[in-house]
Amino acid sequence: MAYELVVVGCSWGGLAALGRLLDHLPDGVDLPVVVAQHRGPDSLRGALEATLRRRLERPVVEVEDKDPIALGRVYIAPPDYHLLVEPGSFALSVDERVRHARPSIDVLFESAADAYGERVIGVVLTGANEDGAAGLARIAERGGAAIVQDPGTAEAREMPEAALAAAAAATVLPLEGIGPHIAELCAVGVS
Repeated sequence: MAYELVVVGCSWGGLAALGRLLDHLPDGVDLPVVVAQHRGPDSLRGALEATLRRRLERPVVEVEDKDPIALGRVYIAPPDYHLLVEPGSFALSVDERVRHARPSIDVLFESAADAYGERVIGVVLTGANEDGAAGLARIAERGGAAIVQDPGTAEAREMPEAALAAAAAATVLPLEGIGPHIAELCAVGVS
């Protein structure tokens, strides 16, 4: 299987979880990583991008409408916009909130599943609602890989539990195991 994209969704406790996941993603994994993290509409544009940029060696970009998707980058959904994946590029939307969220994890995941099918890896991390569950189920239905943070290791377990209920065949891992598992899926050596 040749994966082309990783999509990640998180909410409550997500910044720490996201940082740890990306810290454990081996250097040889050069797939684009696209992130939707719940943030308030008053969140400063670029704040999450700047925080991750200080922590990571990979380039981190807050998405602009119609940005092309490039290898080796971490893409962040801007606050108060839905982030959609199209073949080779992104689109932003201010459509209604989904499960009280914009950006919505479901919107990101469902669009990625529709655009990339079996070539997408979806990851649901910590969070205090059910956003991401339907999207992860769509990824799994289209033949993509579904990964869920072990709810017992999540700061808020509602989101991972909902994802597991919706995508029962998902692989469940602690944060430290998700990056190496993605490397295995991509057949990248893990040192």
